[in-house]
Formats: sequence, structure tokens, C-alpha cells
Amino acid sequence: MGFNLGKAPVNGGLEMEDYWVWGSSVIKGDDGMYHMYASRWPKFLPFHPGWMIASEIVHATSKTPEGPYKFQDIALKARGTQYWDGRSTHNPKIVKYNDTYILYYMGSTHPFEAVTPDNVNQFDLKSKWCIAARWGKRIGVATSKSPNGPWTRLDTPILDVKPNSFYSFLTSNPSPLIKDDGSVVLLFKGRDYKADGISNADMSIGVATAPSYKGPYTVKGDKPLFSLEHFGEIEDPHVWSDNTGFHMIAKDQRGAITGEAGDGLLAHSKDGIHWTVDKNPKAYTKTVTWDNGKIITQGQLERPFVFVEDGKPTHIFFATMDGPGGFGNGTKTWNMVIPLNDN
Repeated sequence: MGFNLGKAPVNGGLEMEDYWVWGSSVIKGDDGMYHMYASRWPKFLPFHPGWMIASEIVHATSKTPEGPYKFQDIALKARGTQYWDGRSTHNPKIVKYNDTYILYYMGSTHPFEAVTPDNVNQFDLKSKWCIAARWGKRIGVATSKSPNGPWTRLDTPILDVKPNSFYSFLTSNPSPLIKDDGSVVLLFKGRDYKADGISNADMSIGVATAPSYKGPYTVKGDKPLFSLEHFGEIEDPHVWSDNTGFHMIAKDQRGAITGEAGDGLLAHSKDGIHWTVDKNPKAYTKTVTWDNGKIITQGQLERPFVFVEDGKPTHIFFATMDGPGGFGNGTKTWNMVIPLNDN
């Protein structure tokens, strides 16, 4: 299978003044509205690594999948250093089972003063804030009976780290799929420690299962699904299913699978546990055709999310950035959407 991408609406998706916006997930509510959950953090912080210490998950709505989406409320805000997700919530993925909306996300915290415009010049990847926040990244869930909240969060992560594993340093970037019986297949990103025992190694993608969204979650196997040594390093997996099985779309981090770093790849599975890369793996490139006639190679094009309605993929959402590429070279970010044409 492949995607036949349409033209991206220039005024679609979600953009917020004074904020970096990233990584959206969309669901259609019982109210007929399309509900988007996305990450945002203040633009006085550098895009990267500002999200590690100050991201919050916001809720926006639209009458159509394309948008534009209108901000409604903060779904998951900072709730204090003492909580594992007290300082940052990020990478939302929304699903529903029976009458419960389930919001998967990555959370983190740190025990230091807040970064403000007055001390932001001390803030970078090697600063105390980032060292603690990156080390503390874990996956959690929040639940609600309404897409409008309020959301009930857990006081512990659902997927913690494990010593001497490919996820000994952190767990993040959850992508859940809930089966008809309520059991869960959860793809996630892990990092382990380098040999120095201090810093983190390259990204790996693993899979965990649970009898229900409440857990417990059990990582399957000792080796990751994707890594530098197996298939290639990927990020931002998103999984969905149809009557032919499970499907994954992800960002090819180094281009080992698609031939171009940052392009999208497709993979498939019968059970969500064992995966094979598509014979024609390239799902998308960073070059986007917009509905105003412009064709632009986006600076960044990440966090792919395939929206499925009535059993059929209809749209693909991305987090995107302007500029020539590189997180430090963009002036704005937004969550964009592209309709999918019939093949």
C-alpha cells in the first residue's frame, strides 16, 4: 500500500501565535467535531530542547478534518515537580475504547527553578534542566469520558525503563492501538545508556502489549523492532489497523530504509509484534504541494499521524517547520494536514 497525497490546505491544521506547536493526534467525537490534541511551548524558549521542560498538551477543534483547528483548552498542563510528568507533557496520541477517551503521552519533570526569559541564555541540551528532563522521560495515559475533559492522570508511568535493555534510559513517543477486545499494542521509542554509563544511545523502537489500556504493559522481546542494527533507525512511529492487519508509518531518521533522511516509511504486521518493511517503503517526502499552488520542501516534517474514519485512512497530519532544515533554523512551526486521495 502507498499514499496518494492531495494538496495541503494552507489554512488547515493548527498554528498558535507565540508558541511552538508540534505533534498532533485527531479523533472524531460523539459531537461530530474533530478534536485535535497537540503539544505547545513558549517561543521565548528555543524549539529544541524547549519542549523537554515546558511542553503542555492542548485541545483544539474543527468541524472538518482539515481545519483550521481552534484552540479550546489545555488538556494536560504542568502540575508540579513532584509528579513524574509535572513539568512537561508531550507527544499526544488519542484513542477511544467503549465510552472512554484515552490520551497517551510522554511526560517528564525536573527539580529546578523554571526557565524564564531572564535565564534562558543558560538553557541548552547540556544544562541541568535538560539533563534531568531527558533522563526522566516516560510514557503515561490520561482518561476522560469526554474529548473536552477533564482528564484523569496517573501518578506513575505505564511504561518505565528497564536496566540492561534497549529502553534503560527513557521511554517516549507512544503509538497505541486498541483491539476490539480492549487489549493494547503499544509502539514506543526507547534509548539505552552508552558505554560511559552517563549519556543516552541511539533511538530504538519497541512494542509492548497490555490486556487493557490500564495495563500492565509488557515489552515483547529483548531486541527492538527497529534500530541502527535492525532495518535502520526510525522515529515517530504511528500504527493503525484494517482488515488486512497492522500498518506503521514513521520517520526514517537516517535514510537507511527510504534512501533519504527524514522521509516517511511504511511497514506492516499481522499481529503488531512482528513487522516487515513495505516492498515500496517510501510513504512520503518532505516536499509538500500546497493548495495555493506552491511546492515547498519543508524544513522539518515529522510526527506523521494517519487519521482513519469509517475504517479508511482519509488524512495524514504532520508537525512541520519552515526554514532550510534543522531545529535551530526555523521561525515557526505548525501542525499541518494533507487529504489522502484514492489510489
